Amino acid sequence: MSDEPSGANIPTLVPFEQRVGGANHTASRQVCARKHPIKRLFYSRSNTDRQDIQWTRTRVSIYDPRKSKGRSTDLEPFFIEQENHCRFPIPTIQTSIGSSDTHKLLVSIDMPAPSYSVVLETPASEPVALAPVAVEEPTRESGVYYNARLDPKNFLEGPLSPNPATRLRQMLARPGIVVAPGICDGISARCALEAGFDCLYQSGAATTASRMGQPDLAIATLNDFVGAGQMVSSLNPSVPVIADADTGFGGPAMVARTVRQYARAGIAACHIEDQVQTKRCGHLMGKQVVSREEFITRIRAAVIARDSIPGGSDFVIIGRTDSAQVLGMDEAIARLKLAAAAGADVCFIEGVKTKDLLESTVAALAPTPVLVNVISGGLTPSFTYFEAEQMGAKMIIFSLVSCVAMVHACRAAMKSLKKTGTDFISAQGMDPKKFFEVMGLSEIIELDAAAGGSAFQLV
Repeated sequence: MSDEPSGANIPTLVPFEQRVGGANHTASRQVCARKHPIKRLFYSRSNTDRQDIQWTRTRVSIYDPRKSKGRSTDLEPFFIEQENHCRFPIPTIQTSIGSSDTHKLLVSIDMPAPSYSVVLETPASEPVALAPVAVEEPTRESGVYYNARLDPKNFLEGPLSPNPATRLRQMLARPGIVVAPGICDGISARCALEAGFDCLYQSGAATTASRMGQPDLAIATLNDFVGAGQMVSSLNPSVPVIADADTGFGGPAMVARTVRQYARAGIAACHIEDQVQTKRCGHLMGKQVVSREEFITRIRAAVIARDSIPGGSDFVIIGRTDSAQVLGMDEAIARLKLAAAAGADVCFIEGVKTKDLLESTVAALAPTPVLVNVISGGLTPSFTYFEAEQMGAKMIIFSLVSCVAMVHACRAAMKSLKKTGTDFISAQGMDPKKFFEVMGLSEIIELDAAAGGSAFQLV
């Protein structure tokens, strides 16, 4: 491997190391007087020997966020400053790159300056170099040099955050698939939490059905969605709730308002789709979609709104397309690539009909995480979440699992009551106290006692 990239004159570098916990550690957290955008560049393994990237920045901080599987080590933050060209040989920081396909480096490049190149090379013993696979450039300027939301160590190491949005980002960054059962009200949410699920999904169909007794045909409003999501999020504020946001309920200004209200309600993530405003459930026929441009405008508005929340927000934005059934898979993938480039954190194709299509979708959208929606009897086969993980999906939702179960159970109970004249059979021995235990009775009693109350000493 040559020491010099083709056609480039690399001047002598003046590097310095900034180790985590070291004497100079706080220097990387300083606030810069000059506002500047922050770019993120993800690298993953490829068969390219070397890659040069033209940027307009002069300071580079490089991290190896993923923990070892036995042979790779964490990189310390390492900064290189140079007016023209910067080279960062990996052996300098004595790391080996693991064989995992998900192993990545995060390169944060900031500080406005003339254009230069960043070259990342592997040691001679490791012939596979690191090449760029995705770039994110937020549309809002930031005045902070160190941005915790861009530091992968916050997501890959240590305990999960009590903040639901940050926790969801941690779950996305770490190994394993994120499983979110669909809930429709407080009862189903309590049952999901009791079963041990660490993420919940509030679908538009569930919201419309539970709050209004209506089908998923663009009947519920933003207030209905926010109210449902806020109630579910409050049951366990650290458990992420992913909520359907339909089309964003209007143009860019309304999409931005939707995101701000969702984030304020404690919801961790939402997905915004490309159907027309008179939308319908994604597993019904006759769907219509807007143009690519209008869809990306929705995503861009959501990203701008998220990034403008005072104090910053880890709110996760999921770009969803329903165009596969209307315009074909190629168009659906093209739309989601544009959505990811506009700032969507996760991609979601509604109605992926086969295992092969899901695998090819994951490959085409890599490294952006892919969400799959499984509805029994819907357009997508009934994958288990184990199978979805093997196919490369990072998130899976079971949108109607609680709604359908409640219809079956409630129908059976009503028929039994009508036939027998009593609810004894359908109750299955659950008395009022046992029911309220599922609804968090013990938590309320403990809170009351801790506060010095005595109202619930006997219940």
